[in-house]
Amino acid sequence: MTSAVVVGSGPNGLAAALTLAAEGVSVRVVEAADTLGGGTRSSELTLPGLLHDECSGFHPLLLGSAFAERFDLTGAGLTYRWADAEFAHPLDGGRGATLWRSVEETAAALGRDGTAWRRVFGPLTERFDAIGEEFLQPMLHVPRHPVSLARFGARAAMPVSALGRAWRTPQARALFGGAAAHALRPFGGVLSSAIGVALTTAAHAYGWPVAEGGSAAIRDAVLARAAEHGVTFETGREVTTIDELGPVDLVMLDTSPRAALRIAGRRMPRHVRAAYRRFRHGPGAFKVDFAVAEGVPWTHEQSRHAGTVHLGGGFEEMAATERQVNAGRMPERPFVLVGQQYLADEARSANGVHPLYTYAHVPAGYTGDATEAIVRQIERFAPGFRDRVQDTHVRSATGMAVHNPNYVGGDILTGANDPAQLVFRPRAGLDPYATGAPGVYLCSAATPPGAGAHGMCGYNAARSALRALR
Repeated sequence: MTSAVVVGSGPNGLAAALTLAAEGVSVRVVEAADTLGGGTRSSELTLPGLLHDECSGFHPLLLGSAFAERFDLTGAGLTYRWADAEFAHPLDGGRGATLWRSVEETAAALGRDGTAWRRVFGPLTERFDAIGEEFLQPMLHVPRHPVSLARFGARAAMPVSALGRAWRTPQARALFGGAAAHALRPFGGVLSSAIGVALTTAAHAYGWPVAEGGSAAIRDAVLARAAEHGVTFETGREVTTIDELGPVDLVMLDTSPRAALRIAGRRMPRHVRAAYRRFRHGPGAFKVDFAVAEGVPWTHEQSRHAGTVHLGGGFEEMAATERQVNAGRMPERPFVLVGQQYLADEARSANGVHPLYTYAHVPAGYTGDATEAIVRQIERFAPGFRDRVQDTHVRSATGMAVHNPNYVGGDILTGANDPAQLVFRPRAGLDPYATGAPGVYLCSAATPPGAGAHGMCGYNAARSALRALR
């Protein structure tokens, strides 16, 4: 029987393990941490009874993905929940904008910018099943839906600063800018709109759901399927070299390229080693989880109903902030993402106190404390928030890297989203998962399609390995 070892048990490592095991491969997963799941762990970080997601909190690209469909994760216990609104963007003075699942409802609320919003996102939403199938693969492939992909690509290729000119009102521009800021890239770069367009369209097509019971429920659903196929697990063991794994046919590395070099670099061709050394990481995230009595008192009323709230001020302010962070400077008012998962999944709260998930964009490897900057940004749009905080849990950018070694310098995206790496991550080649070492594959979020709990990096890498075996 063919044997495989998966190093790392994040959503991609688990997806790779399950995909291989379902094809008859004997699979063992080795994890350095004491718990499985990587970016899909959840725990009581603040007060007892309050459930917080430790990294990934919203899952628009898991729903409908080839991996989730192939293994029927909902049949294995995964349940999706949605807040009333997908995301909101408050502005000063109680103004703001909200993205609803419906393109029409969102456009109607945007007033004179509604027609432009409908023109950009209406056709993409109608074709999102086909578009998602295309961009959840490596960039270099023969498309099955070339027209839909070209329509998406025409928007995605634009700088955020250029596509943002499609709208004139501060509300519409901020609504798109907040989604685009997820890329952690300057707004003026080519292809900087790609992630914003994908996430906004996904919000209209699928919403931004949470997993009932926390993101760990995704891990648990995959583990349930893995158990059906005999996958075994070992936790608390760090792999430092491939030789430790013994004789095995396949090795799947759910690691950063830097860690892959440490583990198997001496077996890789020189050009692959060089490419992995050149792999670039992006800015970091500074995460603070709050226990908040009665929720956040947003002055923008609709933000009280949105699963995600983006705090960054207007479009130009966000553009300046992302420029600073990418230049290695900590802004006074950082971009802050706020997750209100409890609006969709009420069981995460207890006794009128709610778990609030936040992180700020900070420079790579930032060693300072951004807690107060996050609180000030929330207070800016929700006066009185500070008085409702009952407890906090802080994980700095450097702490992120300790918690999950794939997050180098606090980079929760596992790689900078600059144009070259959006197209050729982690290196240029027809098979981005192959390391050049026989039987060794990289399957982390450093490979296409990138960050998220969708598992598609591991699924694609495993399929690549299976094709090579055949």
